[in-house]
Amino acid sequence: MKSWQLVRLIAGLFILASLGMGIEGSPLFVNSWWLAFTGFVGLNLAQSAVTKWCLMESILRKMGLEQGY
Repeated sequence: MKSWQLVRLIAGLFILASLGMGIEGSPLFVNSWWLAFTGFVGLNLAQSAVTKWCLMESILRKMGLEQGY
């Protein structure tokens, strides 16, 4: 798996988990403040699209994952 693919997988899992923990009807509900984490992930995705730089991808590449396109 390439680093850009893993970034999207991790972001998607973070969003799903934080929604599960932030929405009151969810069996995983902890606190509605988890929705702020959802917003944080969304902002980071938008920032990486504009600047063409993503911290998570940089970390994954330093761990040895291939960049790919």
